Amino acid sequence: MERPWLAHYPPGIPADIDPGRYRSLVQLLEEAFGQFAARPAFACMGKTLSFGDIDRLSRQFGAWLQSLGLARGARVALMMPNVLQYPVAIAAVLRAGYTVVNVNPLYTAPELEHQLKDSGAEAIVILENFAHTLQKVLPSTAIRHIVLASMGDLLGGVKGAVVDVVVRHVKKLVPPFQLPGAVTFKRALAQGAGRPLERPDVGPDDIAFLQYTGGTTGVAKGAILLHRNVAANVLQCDAWLLTDDRPAADDGLRAQQIFVCALPLYHIFGLTVCGMLGMHAGGLNVLIPNPRNIPELVQALSPYRFTLFPGVNTLFNALLNNQKFASLDFSGLRVSVGGGMAVQKSVADRWVAVTGSPLCEGYGLSETSPVACCTPINIKEYSGTIGIPLPSTEAAILDDDGNPVPSGERGEIALRGPQVMPGYWNMPEETARVMTADGFFKTGDIGIMDERGYIRIVDRKKDMILVSGFNVYPNEVEAVVSQHPGVLECAAIGVPDEHSGEAVKVVVVKRDPALTEQDIKAFCRDRLTGYKRPRYVEFRTELPKTNVGKILRRELRSSSDAA
Repeated sequence: MERPWLAHYPPGIPADIDPGRYRSLVQLLEEAFGQFAARPAFACMGKTLSFGDIDRLSRQFGAWLQSLGLARGARVALMMPNVLQYPVAIAAVLRAGYTVVNVNPLYTAPELEHQLKDSGAEAIVILENFAHTLQKVLPSTAIRHIVLASMGDLLGGVKGAVVDVVVRHVKKLVPPFQLPGAVTFKRALAQGAGRPLERPDVGPDDIAFLQYTGGTTGVAKGAILLHRNVAANVLQCDAWLLTDDRPAADDGLRAQQIFVCALPLYHIFGLTVCGMLGMHAGGLNVLIPNPRNIPELVQALSPYRFTLFPGVNTLFNALLNNQKFASLDFSGLRVSVGGGMAVQKSVADRWVAVTGSPLCEGYGLSETSPVACCTPINIKEYSGTIGIPLPSTEAAILDDDGNPVPSGERGEIALRGPQVMPGYWNMPEETARVMTADGFFKTGDIGIMDERGYIRIVDRKKDMILVSGFNVYPNEVEAVVSQHPGVLECAAIGVPDEHSGEAVKVVVVKRDPALTEQDIKAFCRDRLTGYKRPRYVEFRTELPKTNVGKILRRELRSSSDAA
């Protein structure tokens, strides 16, 4: 197909990448371990691990995992925030020949239970702060091996011990739990140190990640990301974001980039654009365990002359409203990339004024590993678009029958490229619904492409709600709220919110006249992760429906906007 956007690529960016450059992510990682062994790779809470450290520790942990007798391709869940154990565990699982199942550590018990059961995960690495949630669901899952990590595990002897005491006993961030037979992360490393890491033949079509995302059925579904999918997206992001990064003169290696990794590594954006791209490029990732604590985030960044800052609009906005943020050293910042939700013009303009660096907007989904489009990093002003397709990526705007529409007309955005998933885990019908016969993934977003290939999102075909870059699917919220005995029926919609882009609102028809807004919110508190919980509750006597009884969420959204 024609690719008009190629004429608008900045100088030095290729039309295509070589998707076969790496046979697997294992080859990509081990190449980085060899080239950059002495370089710092990940920093967190004042402790830094080198590429050599990650190599050594992941070998030990991978060997320990293999000693469990797990079959090749077994799923291993990782349930942690951005701590040093995370990149070690990812590398270990992949090198050992297994599949990573990334889990949001803030999941409630029902959410965690679904993901563990659906993936068939047999082992889990979990930060002890969240072990009480695992305890609630463990009997109904296939988990047979539990590794307990603590905040202080890899911070060094005295400091690590002090951090663990503060987390457990001063801040009381570790609720009581009982997980008999669990092994500590440090013990697993010690036991693996005396074992060789076997080298399974991991290839491009082996599954690297099961990346869970919401679905029209109301339950999360696992996007199958193969080694070749994620490796291709790393190369695409490298070409787009780091193309003018020339090798340093002394050793033939390019100068070290410093990535701000405030995005969680369990989220596909952080996983690829920070974790994997940083490793491939020999960069240093500054891990931020809790990006919601803006003062601590600013303090964590103060020692660094960071060069690449991926994030979401809400994070950039919060930083701009922190007085100390403007005093950081931005002299090395080459580009910032907003994804997960729309970048607002007011935020983009203020970001350039404060940092002197452009705020680009990228677009992608879990199903595309994730990045498919991005504005060029040499932009001079806010464009209001999601940019143009990355190298080796094709985009089309399709009508309801799957046919391309003329330039300037509305249609569903569809994407094709080496980063696009082959399908959903054990869900062939869902896969068939979103994949075309010629390999395009139908995103569910409605957009317009101009004659240059720039795409502007104008609506969503799906009813998905986007809260601070996280997908919230109405059916999932409705499934929880409808379980309340006082609810007759309900519908969940997204409403504009200046802080999070959108917020969840539920419209409820009462069964019990005494039902209150606080009753609904309290009921959701133990059943939905924070960003999925309704911020607004509206009571009505009836919900708008089609003649066959389907609730018209679009009509509810329109009436909410009008209000």
